[in-house]
Amino acid sequence: MTDVEERARRSLGTSGDAIYRMTERAVAARHAGRGTLVDVGCGAGRLWPFLRARFDRYVGVDVVRYDGFPQDGEFHALDLDRGDVPLPDGTGDVVCGVETIEHLENPRAFVRLLVRLAKPGGWVIVTTPNQHSLLSKSTFLLRGEHVHFQDSSYPAHITALLEADLRRIATEAGLAEIAVEYSASGRVPGTGSHWPSLLSNAWPRGFSDNLLLAGRRAER
Repeated sequence: MTDVEERARRSLGTSGDAIYRMTERAVAARHAGRGTLVDVGCGAGRLWPFLRARFDRYVGVDVVRYDGFPQDGEFHALDLDRGDVPLPDGTGDVVCGVETIEHLENPRAFVRLLVRLAKPGGWVIVTTPNQHSLLSKSTFLLRGEHVHFQDSSYPAHITALLEADLRRIATEAGLAEIAVEYSASGRVPGTGSHWPSLLSNAWPRGFSDNLLLAGRRAER
């Protein structure tokens, strides 16, 4: 087993439900339904149960196939830092990279890959830790590190991106209708508790642990 595979297996290939629900909301607001969902950095494929009713086909890509990957899914193994996904251009009606970009050496190459895999007029969705949250800002102020990029998260998390970085990368990759949304779920600094939903919905940028960028590939 390579170091990359070992790091991947230690992550268990899952994210929090708040992240999947955020992605589900973004897809529901933009995609009419059916077609193919491509999940790059899919982990155990836990996004699929949240979106199965909206698509006909699920394609997952990751460095290893995790236990529990959906039986009705199609899997492709690939180290995203070392190669290109063996899928044709325009495979997906929606192409997602959920909590993946922060693990990679080249975020711009990753977004270009997602755009390549999206059909003309299709949607690209990327999620990552929110560096603008009160939790992340307070951790940076006290420790000089973003909360999700401390030694405890290394070498899994290596690329911290701001909302402005994501918007610039998406624009460079040719995406249009770019929008940033938030999970509306975040931890209170110094505790294991989460902010009340009233607060996190009123000010999601400050009270969300994760954010999402959505953009549309240009029509032909």
